[in-house]
Amino acid sequence: MIPVRLDTGPVVLIGHDGMLGTAWRAELDRASIPHHDVSFPDFDLTRADHLAGLPLVEGGLVINCSGWTDVDGAERDEAAATRLNGDAVGALAERCVQARCTVVHYSTDYVFDGEATAPYPVDGLQRPLSAYGRSKAAGERKLWACGGSFLLVRTSWLYAPWGNNFVRTIARLVRERATVSVVDDQRGRPTSAEHLAAATRRLLEVGVRGNVHVTDAGECTWFGFAAAIAAVVAPSCEVRPCSTAEFPRPARRPPYSVLDVARAEASLGPMPTWQANLAAVLSRLP
Repeated sequence: MIPVRLDTGPVVLIGHDGMLGTAWRAELDRASIPHHDVSFPDFDLTRADHLAGLPLVEGGLVINCSGWTDVDGAERDEAAATRLNGDAVGALAERCVQARCTVVHYSTDYVFDGEATAPYPVDGLQRPLSAYGRSKAAGERKLWACGGSFLLVRTSWLYAPWGNNFVRTIARLVRERATVSVVDDQRGRPTSAEHLAAATRRLLEVGVRGNVHVTDAGECTWFGFAAAIAAVVAPSCEVRPCSTAEFPRPARRPPYSVLDVARAEASLGPMPTWQANLAAVLSRLP
């Protein structure tokens, strides 16, 4: 395993103003690592001329935090989701191969079918249930096909003190309502965006390449996650369990999407628990 030197040239950070990109900017700034930040609409990953203009250097690093994240919206326009999450990822990977630099790309638990009864391994078979999952699976395949230096990080249930995410939404709802209903038949692993960025950086520095899963440790349902949020933010609010069928959405969600983090833990040690990471985020919510 060959570690990536993050000081070879400015780290190119794509999608710097999103939830994960914001965490990465803070991570790089803490380490005094220079970075070149680009985001839509000034930078469009689907445009060849924008890709050609990236300031890549041999031995350098590109971190792709951009992508189509509207899971239900992808059902309405799968072609657009696939252009960004699939085709553009392949084009970025090819550009990085030409420049002889490493690319970090993030994918999702939604590339799996949710029928497992044990955590999905890093080499698990892609069987997405939704247009969003198919678009992300396409990006994975294109990244693999390029054959360059890459780190493909699958994650799940991302949250942070900023941006649009489940933790902030539930924190607002339990403050506003006496009762909140949350699905209790979808099980997975929450992931702090700050933990994800920090863990990815450490994986790069110890030379991990290929596929890896990074989440918080532990697992829960969305109901269990919401109940933990309410217990801190608004204990008087009653969080009630319900079924997915009671709240139908355009995109099918995997009922079980727990990712196996053994490969990451073999290099980094145990992942911090979702309860600990959640507490750190809740303490900073307005």
